[in-house]
Parts: sequence; C-alpha cells; structure tokens
Amino acid sequence: MKSILTFLAIATLSASALAEEGKLTVAGLNFSFPTTWVSVAPTSPMRAGSLKITVEGAADPLEAVFYYFGAGQGGDSKANVDRWLGQFASPPEAKTEELDANGTKVTLVTATGTYNDGAMFGPKTPKDNYTLLGAIVPGNDAPVFIKLTGPKDAVGKISEAFRTMIKSPFPAK
Repeated sequence: MKSILTFLAIATLSASALAEEGKLTVAGLNFSFPTTWVSVAPTSPMRAGSLKITVEGAADPLEAVFYYFGAGQGGDSKANVDRWLGQFASPPEAKTEELDANGTKVTLVTATGTYNDGAMFGPKTPKDNYTLLGAIVPGNDAPVFIKLTGPKDAVGKISEAFRTMIKSPFPAK
C-alpha cells in the first residue's frame, strides 16, 4: 500500500509541477527564475505551480500562479486576455505583447488600474493602483497560463525578471 501511495504522489507531481531552486517545471516546460523567488506548494488543485516573490519595500510578497488545464483546455489567448482585463473595476491601462522566445511566441499582458481581488465566484476587494502581469506560454498540448498581481510599484520592480522567466522554457539552440 505504501508503494502505491508513493507512486501516486510522484505521478501527481510529475503531471503538474516539479520544482527546485530557481526552476519550476509545469506541463513539461522548464521555467527558470531568480533564486530569490521561492516555489511554494499550490493552494488549489486548479494551480499547477506557485512562486512567492519578496520585493524590497513591498508590504507583502507577490505571488505568480501557474495554471495548466490539460490537453486542449484553457481557452484561446484572446479569451484569457479579455478575462484578465475584466478583473479590473473599469478598463485598465493595458498592453498586450507577443514576445519572441527564440522562435516561440509568448503572450504578455500588462494591465494597471483598480483590480478586483478575490475568488472567481466570491466577493471582490477593489485594490487601487494594482498591476497584473499575465502570460500565455504555449505548451506541447495546451498553454501554461501565468498570472501575477500586486501593487504597481512592487510589480514594476520584478517585471523584467518575469519577462525573462516566461521566455525561459525556449532557450536558444
């Protein structure tokens, strides 16, 4: 029985996310990030991975959440971008970019405004002057979605490292 439970635990981890210092594997994609960022256990079965990011001068750490829904799941880029932008109280100041990750197109959304924080179907708390960084990273059978929100100044301090991380699964050949 113990070996079956061990096997199931390993299989579950390999299907969703594996982490080591400065690295996180989600859906077969190997993400690299600064070693000051810490991989933490996901708090929900919807999450494939999560990073805590301490930012100097910020009251609370930021969290980057990785989502992977499986083959053919998760919706297209436009639907996800629209959903992210719809999480703001009014249309945010937003920019969508297609980044070149050594020949692979990665979508990055940056939006700033009053963010409605809270569970998808629960009550929301408006957070003024918040920034969302959202990434859609193509995978073998479905994309990996990465979302980070926090105070504009704190997110601004780590945005370049976030950009580097979302392109990291596609190194130069």
